[in-house]
Amino acid sequence: MTNEIKTRIESELGVKAYIQDLKYALNNGAKINFQAKRLVDENRDEKYTNQYTVAALFPDENPVDALKRELLTLSVENYMRTVKDLCFPKRSEMREFGKVYNGKDDVYIKIRVELLGSYGNTTTFIMSFHFAEKAFSPEMFPYRKN
Repeated sequence: MTNEIKTRIESELGVKAYIQDLKYALNNGAKINFQAKRLVDENRDEKYTNQYTVAALFPDENPVDALKRELLTLSVENYMRTVKDLCFPKRSEMREFGKVYNGKDDVYIKIRVELLGSYGNTTTFIMSFHFAEKAFSPEMFPYRKN
């Protein structure tokens, strides 16, 4: 197993199609699988974990409901890059997005949407939804308008 990361920048049209598919899936019963606790978080500052970020941003909400709402607001301007999962090469690629909350808090979002099972049950895996460890810069967003 390798920890190498293979990334690419999708076309703007490709990203728009992905977001459209994501929104369709979420509005039509897609299951959200949110990893609140992850192995990678064991040695990470708590502030940069999924669980901490979701609790800080949406303290009085069901995390899955809040995340569904937030994913429905993603746009091509939030897109950062597409990542191939080399640990699970048969799985679909992951998309990385970034959003700013409260005018100052950069939040890193990494998701994978998959069709599972013979009936086409769609699941959205939210790998990451946490405060960014490094501040966002404009060049990280290929389709952001000024």
